[in-house]
Amino acid sequence: MKKISSKKFVIPAVACLGVLLFLCYYFFFTPMLKGGEACFVYIDQDDNIDSVFSKLDGVASHHAMTGFTTLVRHSSYGENIRTGRYEIEKGNSAFTVFRKLKNGLQSSVRLTIPSVRTADKLAGALSKKLMMDSLSLYKALTDSAVCAKYGYKPETMLCMFIPNTYEVYWNTPIDKFLDKMNKESKKFWNFERTQKAEAMGFTKVEVITLASIVDEETADDAEKPMVAGMYYNRIKTGMPLQADPTVKFALKDFDIRRIYHNMLSVDSPYNTYRNVGLPPGPIRIPTVAGIDAVLDHVHHNYLYMCAKEDFSGTHNFAETYEEHLQNAAKYSDALDKRGVK
Repeated sequence: MKKISSKKFVIPAVACLGVLLFLCYYFFFTPMLKGGEACFVYIDQDDNIDSVFSKLDGVASHHAMTGFTTLVRHSSYGENIRTGRYEIEKGNSAFTVFRKLKNGLQSSVRLTIPSVRTADKLAGALSKKLMMDSLSLYKALTDSAVCAKYGYKPETMLCMFIPNTYEVYWNTPIDKFLDKMNKESKKFWNFERTQKAEAMGFTKVEVITLASIVDEETADDAEKPMVAGMYYNRIKTGMPLQADPTVKFALKDFDIRRIYHNMLSVDSPYNTYRNVGLPPGPIRIPTVAGIDAVLDHVHHNYLYMCAKEDFSGTHNFAETYEEHLQNAAKYSDALDKRGVK
């Protein structure tokens, strides 16, 4: 009789334990996502536990959200929310996601520095990719003390940004981000590039400044060393660069399609028609191809260039002003025929 009585209790107990284990597995360890595709949840400094729940609720199944909220109630996470970009991968359970968020196990961002023209454009572009306020970043990029910390001036600060792709965390603070960009810049300026710049008699800032003009002059990477060589010849002979892109930069009008004589008198240190030598800083963040084109510029005797009349995006080069005038006349006629103002 005793054996039968004990079985009466053991079987229900085992059944209850089985149900509890199933419920535990169901709520805490089954895949959290509603769909099959991985996604990212962004937690910023304005989030509280309710907004975290709201962000997860949009992608999580009902039972997984129940498991997640249960874990939160029995932890200190609600009072210690950590910002970041968190990946919810296919197969991740409520427990796995809870562990990621609680421990700050975020995923990095592959950030490509854009080849923009101005600091405000750079700040705006980066603020869309990172947890940064664009105004705060812009102020840092144009603050004399911040720039001096890295060896730059506000006019040259963009020289620190090499347009490669980097792994960074979404919630990286501005100061840490600038530290990383400075470190990456130093890595880019290896021994070989540094030696080439010194052989030219240029600083790194001067190389980048000239590269920014070359990039504006042509999108043809194969032609960039030729263009760089022409401007280098001008600098060495004391001629003004007379680069049309610097006039656009001085006027802050980047939609100009044709430079007219009256535009050449704009009073700006960036106007290379009025000022001899390089402008105070780059007129955009140049491409790596543009930088290397300056360092590996073609040695030739050309002092003039003019866009080709076939609108191929390349140029006719000339050693004499007379030749240049002929090239310029052909291009001007082509513009007139197309009605370009």
